[in-house]
Amino acid sequence: MMDIKIVCVGRLKEKYWTDACGEYAKRLRPYCSLEIVEVKESPSDDIDEEGEKLLKKIDKGDHVITLEINGKPLSSEELSEKFEDLALAGTSRVAFVIGGSNGLSGDVSARADEKISFSKMTFPHQLMRAILLEQVYRSFKILRHEPYHK
Repeated sequence: MMDIKIVCVGRLKEKYWTDACGEYAKRLRPYCSLEIVEVKESPSDDIDEEGEKLLKKIDKGDHVITLEINGKPLSSEELSEKFEDLALAGTSRVAFVIGGSNGLSGDVSARADEKISFSKMTFPHQLMRAILLEQVYRSFKILRHEPYHK
């Protein structure tokens, strides 16, 4: 079973974000272990400070995938293939990193094994967490040839 960790800046404050993320976390239980690690937003909007906090939450053995606007765009099927390739290569721990409202520091980006983009558009990091969880769930459904993906 794959271990998925989402390392992100900020807490979910609105109930609709916590409900959405909670629903996908529940749906993911049969497919992977999920850990969500939140680091506190920098009061001065200092991405380097946030970056240091994020890097402390990433383990040495984690395969790190950052979500960046200039990352590689992937389809749902390609993300699913990515999980399959990682599993076949013996990688069982994947850490996705979502930056705060000012993005990711250069040090966090440099630590990434891969950089992916969900869009050229900018999304609130709370919404991005929900989108990421849904796409991880969709990927596992695709891998198992189970109904959901359309």
